[in-house]
Amino acid sequence: MSLTKADFSRLRSLQEKKHRESLGLFVVEGEKVIAELLSAQFSFTAIYATKDWTGAARPPQSSGKKTPPLLLPIEITPAEMARISHYPTPSTVLAVGQITRPLLSSDTLNHGLTLALDGLQDPGNVGTLLRIADWFAFDRVLLSPDCADLFSQKVINASMGSFARVKTFTTSLADALATATVPILGCDLHGANIHTLTPLRDAVVVLGSEGRGLSPAVQSLVTQRVTIPKFGAAESLNVAIAAAIVCDNLRRTSASL
Repeated sequence: MSLTKADFSRLRSLQEKKHRESLGLFVVEGEKVIAELLSAQFSFTAIYATKDWTGAARPPQSSGKKTPPLLLPIEITPAEMARISHYPTPSTVLAVGQITRPLLSSDTLNHGLTLALDGLQDPGNVGTLLRIADWFAFDRVLLSPDCADLFSQKVINASMGSFARVKTFTTSLADALATATVPILGCDLHGANIHTLTPLRDAVVVLGSEGRGLSPAVQSLVTQRVTIPKFGAAESLNVAIAAAIVCDNLRRTSASL
């Protein structure tokens, strides 16, 4: 199948957020990330691949969930891949997915564990936090509208497939947290020692950017500030590392409930 001029234009335009939003589509490129998403049962709308791509076979299903139909790739030439690629060195495969933004119901946050990201603009950190939420089986991740775009290639790459497994919601954190009746833990250098936290089965953990911290509107809704005890001279921890430590403590202590 030969791609049309309109196909080239559309696929290349998805590099930019404004075009992703207007078309309701996003693109990912690379054998590793696409294999991870296929393994996580993500349903793409189209897969474009050269004949050198060997990833068409989906791994065996073992989770008990219904496997989406295997989407056959559209074979294109290396020259065509070079024209739609988002990288200087094109991959052998590029896939297109549909942007979906589920609505957050008013009582959702009161059940289970939630990771809330307040203005985190580094896509690598956002993707890694999705991976952390997946590792610790958090029920959902909230992103404020000013976070890095969930559907950017960098976020999806950093999530290592967790993008397809973790429930995510982009929403006003202040509005969402205002409806929560569970503890809202704000990560703050001047908070209480996370190791002394009372075991919690349901809670929201809020993380702000390393440079700005939590926004004033979100700070006002935090019910308890927590921190990781410091023993050395480092000024701060990377937000994803800090999140992993906090999430580990929540899971470890909640096991006693």
